[in-house]
Amino acid sequence: MPILKLGDLLIVSIQVDLDDQSVLVLQEDLAAAVVSRGAKGVIIDISAVEIVDSFTGRMLATIAAMCRMLDAHAVVVGMRPAVAITLVELGLSLGGVRTALDLEKGVALLNHVGGTAR
Repeated sequence: MPILKLGDLLIVSIQVDLDDQSVLVLQEDLAAAVVSRGAKGVIIDISAVEIVDSFTGRMLATIAAMCRMLDAHAVVVGMRPAVAITLVELGLSLGGVRTALDLEKGVALLNHVGGTAR
């Protein structure tokens, strides 16, 4: 999965449903990119994701926690209403994971909380 750089932000767009192996690769690649590129923020775009399960919810929370440990803020953007409903029904409130409706609002949020990507 490509990791794009925009200023001191990294952007990952998830276009397919992820299996366990894909998530592990994404986590490792993203952690390495945050460190090597000195990123202060990470945007995870899930606008193409139509179906979520508890695994996907835990994956988003894990990536956000990993980013925090590497001194970067994370925000999930593009969550569809049905995805939000499913996550709540699964009891996954994604505590600690910032969300925004779209990429533009995600960038603005990260600029506000972390002073990034001016």
